Amino acid sequence: MADPSRNDVQNLARTCPIPIADYPEIQLAHGGGGRLMRQLIERMLVPSFDNPHLRQTHDGAVVAPEGERVAFTTDSYVVRPLQFPGGDIGKLSVYGTVNDLAMCGARPRYLSLGLIAEEGLSMATLWAIVESIRGAAEETGVEIVTGDTKVVDRGKGDGLYVNTAGIGFLLTKVDIGPHRIEPGDVVIASGDLGRHGMAIMAVREGLEFETTITSDCAPLAAPILGLLDAGVDVHCLRDLTRGGLASAVVELAGSSGYAIRLEERAIAVDPQVHAACELLGLDPLYVANEGRFIAIVPSSDADRAVEVLKNYDVSAGAQPVGEVLDDGRGLVTMTTEIGASRVIDLLSGEQLPRIC
Repeated sequence: MADPSRNDVQNLARTCPIPIADYPEIQLAHGGGGRLMRQLIERMLVPSFDNPHLRQTHDGAVVAPEGERVAFTTDSYVVRPLQFPGGDIGKLSVYGTVNDLAMCGARPRYLSLGLIAEEGLSMATLWAIVESIRGAAEETGVEIVTGDTKVVDRGKGDGLYVNTAGIGFLLTKVDIGPHRIEPGDVVIASGDLGRHGMAIMAVREGLEFETTITSDCAPLAAPILGLLDAGVDVHCLRDLTRGGLASAVVELAGSSGYAIRLEERAIAVDPQVHAACELLGLDPLYVANEGRFIAIVPSSDADRAVEVLKNYDVSAGAQPVGEVLDDGRGLVTMTTEIGASRVIDLLSGEQLPRIC
């Protein structure tokens, strides 16, 4: 008779400890902003629909129909719960799409709205979300000009999904995107990190703190347009949604081909957010935000950019958090508080599902 313990050892020896990279089925992590989502986009979607606009892999596409440059973007929202401290799926759907247009350097103007409701959703809940969408649209100066509604079977839609697409008009002829990142550029974060993701998780897990963690859900067009109006030479912008600061910087480093070094001491995290992350074993660098962005600007414009951003409530905490290095490897590192160097990479799995 074979020795069971020997078979167990042999089986263990054949097990690879490296995370699986290729799956026969979609996993939650394919939508989490990490390595699997990037593989899905780069291996399947971009090659299937290949064109110069899509290759930019920016927050939106800049197109020029009849010579007028416009930005176009779309996004879907599947957050759970539908309502959370600091916002709801309605505000999120408007702000998120407006923010993607702003990251292209555009003034948002028009949105479409698609509602996929689940049978059994409370009319009172739906009305509250519709009112939230209306208020967010008025706040950001956009019009909802077209839309669609669908209803799916009970138990098949998690209450409500929302899709929005947006169009904005560019106010500058300067390109904003990863291709303009240069060695010596400064990375500026607009504020503290992780509040949206941890607000969602605190509600889900029933966590209680001295004060409620509220989402940073907010529109970002005003400070971005403020930078452009002030003549700041903005090379690249990125809002820090799924995958947080870490994933955004890794993607930009890979697209530009230059290394980026972050400074941990400069990265602000609210103490309660930090405590919640420690409690749940999460890294705030990877936690999603819905009212934060990074601006990458020449070092000569960095001080002026920070000064401009501090004039707006949503970006009053702006400060430099890193720099672009003349290194063709596209590696992201972070100097820790104790002076060590840590490599920052994309997550292999899903840290926080269904947060936007």
